[in-house]
Amino acid sequence: MTGKQRYPRTPDGRYFVAKNRLWRCTDPRLDEDEAQTYVNELMSARRAVKSAKQQEDDAALKKARAAVQRAKVALGERGPVWWDDGAPDETGRAPENSSYAKWWHEQR
Repeated sequence: MTGKQRYPRTPDGRYFVAKNRLWRCTDPRLDEDEAQTYVNELMSARRAVKSAKQQEDDAALKKARAAVQRAKVALGERGPVWWDDGAPDETGRAPENSSYAKWWHEQR
């Protein structure tokens, strides 16, 4: 990892690395206000997941998890990829076992 970057990002800006896994970044085409709206929805949905777990409310948990999914898709972090060059989605892969292996090795 270079510099003080907490989560290194791939050179193309598609992924960041956390816990030795690639995680898709937010779609950079979203304007700041739109992205913030979806982030707010995501945070609210995550709080609802936590609350539903604490209350052991299966119906509320299912609803909250669906809200998390909708927000993540809206942000471009799940669902169809936001790039258009045909590159596959490598979310969840270890960087050393991905098309970013050379880059990852150079980070270490």
